[in-house]
Amino acid sequence: MTALRGWQRADGRKGIRNVVAVAYLVECAHHVAREIAGADREAAHVIGFPGCFPNAYAQKMMERLCTHPNVGAVLLVSLGCESFDRYQLERVVSDSGRPVRTVTIQNDGGTRASIAAGRTWVAEQAAALAAAPAVPMAVSELVVGTVCGGSDGTSGITGNPAAGIAFDRLVAAGAACIFEETGELIGCEGIMAARAVTPELAAELRASVEKAARYYATLGYGSFAAGNADGGLTTIEEKSLGAYMKSGQSPISGLIKPGDIPPKGGLYLMDVVPDGEVRFGFPNISDNAEIVEMMASGAHLTLFVTGRGSVVGSALAPVIKIAANPHMYARLADDMDVNAGAVLDGTATLEGVGQAIFDLVLAVGAGQRTKSEDLGHQEFILTYKSFDPIGPACLPI
Repeated sequence: MTALRGWQRADGRKGIRNVVAVAYLVECAHHVAREIAGADREAAHVIGFPGCFPNAYAQKMMERLCTHPNVGAVLLVSLGCESFDRYQLERVVSDSGRPVRTVTIQNDGGTRASIAAGRTWVAEQAAALAAAPAVPMAVSELVVGTVCGGSDGTSGITGNPAAGIAFDRLVAAGAACIFEETGELIGCEGIMAARAVTPELAAELRASVEKAARYYATLGYGSFAAGNADGGLTTIEEKSLGAYMKSGQSPISGLIKPGDIPPKGGLYLMDVVPDGEVRFGFPNISDNAEIVEMMASGAHLTLFVTGRGSVVGSALAPVIKIAANPHMYARLADDMDVNAGAVLDGTATLEGVGQAIFDLVLAVGAGQRTKSEDLGHQEFILTYKSFDPIGPACLPI
């Protein structure tokens, strides 16, 4: 088995990458943050919240992301008059043992001066992080997420079940694995409930999917896109069964919401649909929103299954792209890490592809770069949401 390596953090977790997060705290500071990171986009990754008004979910997400195990230092970029609580965020990062600095554009001389100051600080931190020694890391210390996007009729018979096989092997090795999204699991709530480790968790799993169904009914638009239909899917139930397959067959240990960190290894469902009345529009406006939410829950990397094709990656945490059919893989081979479409060609088995995904997770955990990393993809998106805390029935005993 491939030996993983990581960077030790003060909270006991280890990161498989060691990057500087450049975090803008309002859209007005986005350009400055991007220009600061532009000098070294491999070492510095831009994340941020565009809103000017405060939101408890966004605050929690940014706190979790800026203290993600893959992050070694943080530069906050503020305009100066936004409502985001930058002082609280700076305290959280400092208390985590990471170097942190805030550039405030209104106070620090505007665009050019802020970019210059930020670049100097980021270069110093990047050099220090590059010199930091790595330590051994166990598979049981990994947190791995999975999403599917640009799905078609092959996603549910190749890529998603292969990812599920990899998940089963990771869970067996003690890792924490997170799957989502409840809006794409409508019709599967009974199957998931049967896999719950307790009756109380089974009820929570059912309730999370029922909430998603109500949310989408209120919006008048489900989690089913025109591209899904063009790819051969016919109903949300059919799409749900395919999406469900990426969870594998392990018992479901818990239900979490964005920013909740799994307390131990096992399989967790992430509920990404806001609580309360519909206030903020569609629960997730892109696949990257889901990747960001799993990162906020500690995911070191994400498995991304696609049938139609997707080229996105992520800031902070690597993305492994899994092609569900051979034709798309041939067209987008430069963006794909795994060809699950080989199952349709008869040149591979589901078990074989699942093992290949598992092996690649370990290789990426040992430092191998993914295709999206090599291409420089660092997509990131964070919007307004609202969540209630999870209850005790949601966590493992």
